[in-house]
Amino acid sequence: MTGTNDDKQLSRIVLKGFKSIASCDLQLSRLNVLIGANGAGKSNFIGFFRMVQQLLEQNLQVYVSRQGGPDAILYFGRKTTEQLEFQLYFGNNGYLATLEPTQDNRLMFTRESFWWNMSGEHEMGRGHFETLALSGTGTQIDRYVIPTIQQWRVYHFHDTSDSAYVKQPHGINDNAYLRPDARNLAAFLYLLRDTYPLSYTKIVKTIRLVAPFFGDFHLRPSPQNKEVIELEWFERGLDVPFKAHLLSDGTLRFICLTTVFLQPEDLQPETILVDEPELGLHPYAITILASLVRTAKKQVIVSTQSIELLNEFEPNDVIVVDREQGKSSLRRLDKHDLEVWLQDYSLGELWKKNVLGGRPSR
Repeated sequence: MTGTNDDKQLSRIVLKGFKSIASCDLQLSRLNVLIGANGAGKSNFIGFFRMVQQLLEQNLQVYVSRQGGPDAILYFGRKTTEQLEFQLYFGNNGYLATLEPTQDNRLMFTRESFWWNMSGEHEMGRGHFETLALSGTGTQIDRYVIPTIQQWRVYHFHDTSDSAYVKQPHGINDNAYLRPDARNLAAFLYLLRDTYPLSYTKIVKTIRLVAPFFGDFHLRPSPQNKEVIELEWFERGLDVPFKAHLLSDGTLRFICLTTVFLQPEDLQPETILVDEPELGLHPYAITILASLVRTAKKQVIVSTQSIELLNEFEPNDVIVVDREQGKSSLRRLDKHDLEVWLQDYSLGELWKKNVLGGRPSR
């Protein structure tokens, strides 16, 4: 089934001129699994969500500067692409914007609007450099759309090195939400253990399915500073706590992912985005992860290179990303088109055989 009926979830995205995505008009459902070759544009698609979040935090020009200027954001630069346009629809409501590069290497709004199917477009203004969406429209549309976008979380747990933030001490009160790189994981789990014990217990039990040696977390304020907490854990049957750096990379990533999908529903973002969640995971852990994704109550967008993960989903959940002549194209699979193939092959096998697309091409 394509499309989501929840007004708090993104039902359609129109994106033109963003990095490798020259043009895209895509219906989104509750589950959205992106597959494609390296460099096809999966990360660019997910990166767009990061840009919108920065935009709504009124950090657009900082984002543009850190990306290397407008020419690094626009499809093949301003000589090829004169503007970046996006339309985000949440059922009957929408948020629309067009951005153009300036001579001083900024992006300027030449259109910023809210949309409602009963009254059409309500323009916020033109010629500004940071969003006017937070100032309100008086139409109530923004009250539906803006809080939803602000809740998006693009999670990325690739860094599990000794210097990774998730392994460092952090503020014990930094627990309003799990941060995108899980740098506040200990503080967040500390909150769950004390306030949401059922969710906390589910997280611990799920981790044990993949890491049977894991006993529990050891969550406590630092003895040296009660305002600080650090991720510690017990091995099953032992009472000596270990630091996070004694967890394998795959185990630590799985702990982060389990926390994302099993956190209490009222703390979950309406749309959860994860880039290549399978990195470093055992195939059995990938199976458990897929179960967590499928049973999530919120909208999920993940990109993957994993055949094992792909095999856990239905064709209608899958979006194939191809890159042809420098352009990324995104299309959702149709189960009916694959019925004959699926009698003998799994989705992963069809991907390997290049029946689905999403493979390297010249």
